[in-house]
Amino acid sequence: MRLICFFVLLAAWACSPRHVILKDVKQSETDLQNHIGFSLYDPQTKKFLIEHQSDRYFTPASNTKIFTLYAALTILGDSSVALRYLPMGDSMIFWGMGDPAFLYKNTHQSNKAYNFLQSFPGKLFYSGTNFYNNPLGPGWAWNDYDSYYSPERSAMPVYGNLIEIKRREDQFATLPNYFMKHFTIANQQRDREEVTRGVDDNQLVYFTGKKTSGNWTIPFRAANDVVVELLSDTLKREVLEAAILPTTDALTLKGVPLDSLLKVMMQDSDNFIAEQLLLQCAGVLSDSLQQEIAIKYLLKNGLADLPDKPKWVDGSGLSRYNLFTPRSIAVLWDKLYTLVPEQRLFSLLAVGGQSGTIKNWYKHDTPYIFGKTGTLSNNHILSGYIRTHKGRVLIFSFMNNNFLVNANDVRKRMEQILFTIYNKY
Repeated sequence: MRLICFFVLLAAWACSPRHVILKDVKQSETDLQNHIGFSLYDPQTKKFLIEHQSDRYFTPASNTKIFTLYAALTILGDSSVALRYLPMGDSMIFWGMGDPAFLYKNTHQSNKAYNFLQSFPGKLFYSGTNFYNNPLGPGWAWNDYDSYYSPERSAMPVYGNLIEIKRREDQFATLPNYFMKHFTIANQQRDREEVTRGVDDNQLVYFTGKKTSGNWTIPFRAANDVVVELLSDTLKREVLEAAILPTTDALTLKGVPLDSLLKVMMQDSDNFIAEQLLLQCAGVLSDSLQQEIAIKYLLKNGLADLPDKPKWVDGSGLSRYNLFTPRSIAVLWDKLYTLVPEQRLFSLLAVGGQSGTIKNWYKHDTPYIFGKTGTLSNNHILSGYIRTHKGRVLIFSFMNNNFLVNANDVRKRMEQILFTIYNKY
């Protein structure tokens, strides 16, 4: 009789949702020859339902933006910070606060900061003395410097720190038009037409070749002298540079609604917004735009109780130095679920089959995945919330590192496993 009971219990365990899903996760790791960290967490009971290498560190890629989301929600309030400024007689000194929205086409535009600067009746002086980070983050790939997804960090970004180059027939145009003076056509041909930029300057060179769409987006060097010239050109009035440190009596100009930036950051995985918002958090906590200030503050305060201390170095996840564990990411999602009402929180995230970076995956009649992807070469991550067919909201973190197969093969396995969770819980 005892033997029968043992086999009955063994059969029940083998058919349990936990066993089935854990088996599928391990099989995926074997088949794809990668490293997988997985956790499934119940925010109601505060317990992990399933874990596989959940305490191991993985490269998170853009899952780093979840940490930036938490930082922005707990530090910035309901709006971004556009500027700090100090009127002095018939002049005004202003300091950038890293606001990513200033003339950036991918975000909501209120033109508040633009109109404020453009309409000031006296002289304008810009100071970039509050920026203490390198333009490119630690652990970023150096040869991505002219790639659209890797704009420079700066105190006073303009147009997302990006140049758009368009070719129509044999005519070229740049937006901002300011950069046309740096544009040249090379006497060389390549396999495909392309536009490159110098490593240390804003010189743009067009190479002929097989025709493409004729559109390129390239980051520009955002040094202070470039910012001053670009502001003067954009505002249609003179802006001068003054190397003056911020003062305690400087006033603050609020920017756009914070959620309008967070939605683009989380759904479209906008690296530029993530980097600039983390700078803003540091600027609010101190008088310096230095990301390390915000990171250290949060790791000592709101995130001190994560299961494993994160290695967190930038806002976007472009850095290969970031290292998080699946269970820490799951607990962070739980903190956000407690901090922000569900309807608002889910509206900021990518939704399976509907929006953002997973609009072509996790399709179902009723959306069931709400979260954030992370992708670097040989790495793909997805974490967030899964609303099961029974209506339960669970938190998951699914981290895949060091695979050589096509990323879509990884996504397909993840989709199968997460849909099993949807059905069995």
